[in-house]
Amino acid sequence: MSRRYATGTVAEAADAQVVELELPHAAQRAGARLDSDALGRWFMSQGWAVQPFQRRVWRAMCSGESGLVHAQTGSGKTLAVWFGALLRLSDPHSAGLQVLWITPMRALATDTRAALAAPLAPLGIAREVELRTSDTSSAQRSRQLRKPPLALVTTPESLSLLIAQPQWRSFFASLSTVVVDEWHELIGSKRGVQVQLALQRLRGLGTGCAVWGLSATLARPEEALEVLVGRPGGCLIRAPNRRAPIIDTMIPEAVERFPWAGHLGTRMLGQVVRELDAASTSLVFCNTRAQAEIWYQLLLDARPDWAGLIALHHGSLDREARQWVEQSLGTGRLRAVVCTSTLDLGVDFAPVERVLQIGSAKGVARLLQRAGRSGHRPGGVSRVTLVPTHALELLEAAAAREAAASRRIEPHRALEQPIDVLVQHLVTAALGDGFVEAELLAEVRATHAYRNLDEASWRWALDFVIQGGESLKAYPEYRKLVRDPGGRWRVSDAAIARRHRMSMGTIVAEAEVSVRAMNGSRIGSVEESFIGRLSPGDAFVFAGRAWELVRFRDMEAWVRRAKSERAAVSRWAGSRMPLSSELAQSMLDQLERLSSVTPAASFAPRRGPARSGHSLDGCGSPELDAIGPLLELQARRSRLPVRAHLLIEQMTSREGHHVFVYPFAGRAAHLGLASVLAFRLARSKPATFSIAVNDYGFELLGAEPFDPVPFTSGELLSPVDLESDLMAAVNAAELVRRRFRETARIAGLLVQGRPGERRSARALQASAGLFHDVFTRHDPENRLLAQARSELFERELDAPRIRACLEALAGQPVDFVPIERPTPFAFPLMVERLRERLSTEALDERIARMLAHAERGA
Repeated sequence: MSRRYATGTVAEAADAQVVELELPHAAQRAGARLDSDALGRWFMSQGWAVQPFQRRVWRAMCSGESGLVHAQTGSGKTLAVWFGALLRLSDPHSAGLQVLWITPMRALATDTRAALAAPLAPLGIAREVELRTSDTSSAQRSRQLRKPPLALVTTPESLSLLIAQPQWRSFFASLSTVVVDEWHELIGSKRGVQVQLALQRLRGLGTGCAVWGLSATLARPEEALEVLVGRPGGCLIRAPNRRAPIIDTMIPEAVERFPWAGHLGTRMLGQVVRELDAASTSLVFCNTRAQAEIWYQLLLDARPDWAGLIALHHGSLDREARQWVEQSLGTGRLRAVVCTSTLDLGVDFAPVERVLQIGSAKGVARLLQRAGRSGHRPGGVSRVTLVPTHALELLEAAAAREAAASRRIEPHRALEQPIDVLVQHLVTAALGDGFVEAELLAEVRATHAYRNLDEASWRWALDFVIQGGESLKAYPEYRKLVRDPGGRWRVSDAAIARRHRMSMGTIVAEAEVSVRAMNGSRIGSVEESFIGRLSPGDAFVFAGRAWELVRFRDMEAWVRRAKSERAAVSRWAGSRMPLSSELAQSMLDQLERLSSVTPAASFAPRRGPARSGHSLDGCGSPELDAIGPLLELQARRSRLPVRAHLLIEQMTSREGHHVFVYPFAGRAAHLGLASVLAFRLARSKPATFSIAVNDYGFELLGAEPFDPVPFTSGELLSPVDLESDLMAAVNAAELVRRRFRETARIAGLLVQGRPGERRSARALQASAGLFHDVFTRHDPENRLLAQARSELFERELDAPRIRACLEALAGQPVDFVPIERPTPFAFPLMVERLRERLSTEALDERIARMLAHAERGA
């Protein structure tokens, strides 16, 4: 028996050829009930051709293989795996859950469910595709356990909760295929480890389920496949690249020569409005929720007639508000949506014609993901337009386009053996139907994350959940597991079970406050750290409106509409998004080429600003042409930063003595580098320094002149003793205490609250601090402490990138250039430092004076 699938476009339907797909004998014997003619007709009705890579996916899936589909957004990879999953079914009409679809985001889950459900009725399959996320009601969850749908779209956290159900084995007994969508988004996180452990549990059921991943932006797809399937091998299928996305830049009408990143791109409002007016439907991406709020309000103020035609979408808005926006986008009702990353992963809305990115995307993969949200129609081409928020982002834009064209995508490094996730999983497995120690150890070691798990680490984790480890064994609430007569470890205490289920989402949980209007309606949520800075009567902008804080109690902020038009803006963690190494290197490539076309003599180290009249015209791109005067001024006053030389500028002002260093290593790494340099300088001679950082470099400001010799000799920039110097420079003891809170929550030591009760971040931090101190004094070898220190060093302080930067600088010439006035690259660093201690009004006045001084002699 063979299955036949029609190919061709709508215009070719009459002459469409029938392509045979030979199914393996095992699949033939199973007697797949999907009607191939109906499948072909459905493709033709959509105006789509069945692509060769889709047929390869179907053959591999029908052969029982697991694998990864790596294909551009809009190429049809979702349908390839979905129809492959349907082809694997011996009877799609039989009861039981047969396909599990894991997605990293709730917004993506809603869109995915609709996409999977669309072809079922035309294919004659009278079954349902349902959602199970944190937004799913308890009644619906209970019904799903009693009567599973054909396919379930869920998140990693909800999947772990399902595995913690006593009836989980019967619920998944019919499972044939598991699909992990947007695998690149999960692979480098603890959520990805959570998925690996859950997948191995499902494989252990013996149903023969295949596991497939989907991704559009992977630097190393072979490695990603190995992490997904838990072993070398598997089937990697790449789709031929569609036409490359168009990446262009909105050039400002006037480009400042001394940029400062303080206006969030608002000067581009008029040009953005004109672009949106010319398109049917657009997405306007912002990197932070605060910036999205600002731009949404700006667009409404500029075009009041667009009220009801533009919308706001980010993760802190209420679920119903987000769903309305998603539905309205799908139907073409909205002209534009101002959004954050909640809409940049696999959410495909056919009406979207244009994508605008406010500010730099800070990464090549992120830019390609957002570009892919447009052009979802036959023959459509994805397009993203970069809207710079300051002049130097024009350089980032040119670099991003070049890096995207050469597919220099950021790699995703898989995590190794996070002990807190393992501790959580042990209790999860015990909550299901229990586990036998040897069996679970083999299962855990079958995952990529724990493939090298040694016996000592396993024994420590098991002892921690059985009796609380060395420090907590005297307390009954930390003796979570007991062994039943059959030798299985189980959770017998209902209170422990309840607390664990409540803490299982803490891998992604943040300290957020529910925002409610005085009439009781829920508006959304913001970070507690933001609300904590406000007093009753203060106003802030949220969900497109100005609100006045009435009271803040029990993790709920009660608000009313503000009368004052002046308001603070809600801020979220997205503002800490650093420049990726790939994009930074591409920027240096651009500057390297520019320096090569400029007279070499102008770049020689000097004691004062040069006045050569060289020009940077004809740079080869509209972005670089636009900032030619800025780069020319930088070259005249100092030199352009390049890869082969580290540029350090020195200047004296009324504030003191400045050095500006430009490693192009990203904001987080620069903070660590600046701290280490300040620590090393103060170690030889006591001194106090002020520090400012951005993605391009950092500034040190001191009371005494800086000696160039330690900088040029490599003494200060050595990677030797980096770890100890970094830990001493940043008060690591306190930072570890704060980092430990996340580790303790995931490991089940802290619970956000009981039903109807939520504990504040301050209370959680206090509890985490107590555990930290107890472990430090009585259990210094506690592996949760070690993990908190490691994560602080590697993630928050970005130490691997700092070390790589210092190693690259080792032996590299250092150009220590004295300057008389701020250069275009130094100016934003000075503004960054002033922003921390001046109000908005005072900062604007100070910047105006600094600009006047900097322009003198320019």
